[in-house]
Amino acid sequence: MAEEPVMAAEETAEVVARLKRRMIDDAMPLWSTVGWDDAAGGFIDRLHRDGTADAAAPRRVFVQARQIWCYAKAAQMGWYPEGRAIALKGLEHLLAKAKSPDGKPGYVHRLTPEGAVLDGRRDAYDHAFILFALATVYGLDKDAQVRAEIDALLGFLDGHLRSPHGGVHEGLPVSLPRRQNPHMHLFEAMIACFDATHDLSFQNRAGEFFALFLANLYDKQKHVLSEYFEEDWSKIEPVSVEPGHQAEWVWLLKGFERITGCPTGQRRSELLATALRYCDEATGCLIDEGDASGNIRRSTRRLWPQTEIAKAWIAQAESGEAGAADKARAALVRLERNYLSHPVKGGWYDQFDRDGKSLVDTIPASSFYHVLCAVTEAELVLE
Repeated sequence: MAEEPVMAAEETAEVVARLKRRMIDDAMPLWSTVGWDDAAGGFIDRLHRDGTADAAAPRRVFVQARQIWCYAKAAQMGWYPEGRAIALKGLEHLLAKAKSPDGKPGYVHRLTPEGAVLDGRRDAYDHAFILFALATVYGLDKDAQVRAEIDALLGFLDGHLRSPHGGVHEGLPVSLPRRQNPHMHLFEAMIACFDATHDLSFQNRAGEFFALFLANLYDKQKHVLSEYFEEDWSKIEPVSVEPGHQAEWVWLLKGFERITGCPTGQRRSELLATALRYCDEATGCLIDEGDASGNIRRSTRRLWPQTEIAKAWIAQAESGEAGAADKARAALVRLERNYLSHPVKGGWYDQFDRDGKSLVDTIPASSFYHVLCAVTEAELVLE
């Protein structure tokens, strides 16, 4: 059995400050210059391995929303004041190109680099991130037009995407399987909307997703979060377990507890314990997928589960769990060592195989949200 690399005390102690500097000095400038399309507008979906823009890559709408969130969040934190203008520029492009370009309500799924519709589906996961971005931009200025966009998007969710079985459809046209993932991010978006507006209706909306989690998404006996479901929420067997999502729910449940006072400690502890069963022995990083019995199904390991396990430990540290802050810092060091030590400053590796070979040749913009969220949470709780 390979031994996980030892961490020096000073490496762990200073990790939050190092990652904050990396975000401010490297990632923020990179993704707002090379990562922004000056000609057509909008954020670039990914960079080539050498850090140049892959201008020909289609533009996924949820990535546009995530990048808007990143710059609004960095401005909100006081890390990157120019982030406000970048976020607003990104939002203007998103609304102009992705919102109802075909005259139908909702946002399309993918755009061409020039801003035309490439895929007109209405995808629930995309709408979760658009709502999340809108909430964070609204939190900056309390702009009435941004609030109107929030309300319009909620109207679309209520009027077009709601399922009679609870939760939302995958999208329009309706498709199967249903996934827990869009619901997890809508839960995240409702918490963000409450934080930005203090409107109690968002507590209630978040509460609906919490109830769905307890009733359908989470197996209280096995302490496992299922990923795929039939229309009536019956589980698709064999159950797929993504440890990164188990960890992500730990952090989200802490956020729900914060805005409602509803205790979530038991479920958080269970989810975290399950997530930790699926680790790569050599690096200590979470792997991509397992089964309900704790076996590893896919030994590849993406970047984003590493940010989520850090956030899970941060949530536990915020709750006062002994040793959780040290575990959070150790997870951030693993993230830094394995994924962020890319030759392109402000870039990252997206996925490795079990031997540590990089599997993705590009630098996807989609990971910025995960990294920035982990680092901002770390500064708020650990510093």
